Amino acid sequence: MDKAKIYSVDELVPSVPIHPGEIIKDELESRGISQRKFASIIGCSYSVFNEMLNCKRPVTTDYALRIEAALGIKAYILMNMQSEYNIQTALRDNRLAGILSKIRSAAAVF
Repeated sequence: MDKAKIYSVDELVPSVPIHPGEIIKDELESRGISQRKFASIIGCSYSVFNEMLNCKRPVTTDYALRIEAALGIKAYILMNMQSEYNIQTALRDNRLAGILSKIRSAAAVF
């Protein structure tokens, strides 16, 4: 009888990377705050902010700190999410996967 592999929390990876903009968007919706009004509050153009919320632009450190000041969501959480999103997205790139495979093979001799 085959035993199912038990995964640790560190090994779990979502099937689709989660951009921090999705979390911010959900938070604004739950608080009933319009994107346009919030962008104005944090000193960001609406188009740039909307692109962040729609996962077309990264959440930068500057904006993470502004969002923290306005919503109380810790900037380091947003930055960690952005970093993890970037890594997961990069790992889905077949060209990069080939490069990483070659590096692993070359480094295996060490």
